[in-house]
Amino acid sequence: MAVIRLISWNVNGIRGLHRKGLTEWIGTESPDVLCLQETKAAAEQVPEEIRTLPGYSVFFSSGEKKGYSGVAVFTRKQPLATHSGLGDVRFDSDGRILLVEYPEFLLCNIYFPNGKASPERLQYKLAFYEAFLDFTNAQLKAGKQLVVCGDVNTAHQEIDLARPKENSKVSGFLPEEREWIDRFLASGFLDSFRLFQPEGGHYSWWDLKSRARARNVGWRIDYFFISQGLRQQLKSAFIMPEVMGSDHCPVGIELEI
Repeated sequence: MAVIRLISWNVNGIRGLHRKGLTEWIGTESPDVLCLQETKAAAEQVPEEIRTLPGYSVFFSSGEKKGYSGVAVFTRKQPLATHSGLGDVRFDSDGRILLVEYPEFLLCNIYFPNGKASPERLQYKLAFYEAFLDFTNAQLKAGKQLVVCGDVNTAHQEIDLARPKENSKVSGFLPEEREWIDRFLASGFLDSFRLFQPEGGHYSWWDLKSRARARNVGWRIDYFFISQGLRQQLKSAFIMPEVMGSDHCPVGIELEI
């Protein structure tokens, strides 16, 4: 058996982060699997240096709207297959979903919608949540083990953001959003980071406009969830707040497979 290192990062624009040294960071960190969200680029718009990174197979899913959404997976571990989307026309045109099948588990790299813009966007976000829960329920029922990572755009509990009271009526910490995470976990998943770190003060996103990162006034909205059958293989879970370049920082896990 071997331990593989998986990292997830909302990069808030892969081309901008490339100019800030993304390929060098990948070379230094050398994850076995790297999942990116909010790439804001179609595959043909991504610099060739990234698309042909030595040692990795690279997969992209981009939305119909230019410069918006998008996810990517870099993998040293050869997948059995990859799929873009859930097969739901309401969501698949956004380029938010990459599914990567390995012999040991199904990896779901997801950029969940943000619900702050309007009541309509909140309803879209909640509908996406429900569709994804239906999908994962079906996968679990079929006997698959799952690793789900990405920007969920919701802080689960009060310890997952610096100012819970002030944000109790803001999308990202609404009761109905938090309750969905409760139901998702109850369906057969574990929040990997909380298995190792029960304390607050650990965040993955900080508002740029208010320079919140310098004061660590943040939110933990980026996650690695694992199905319960992978609990014994989970060796570590971590957040990398020292890694700059985006308003999010990377998060990760190590799995023995």
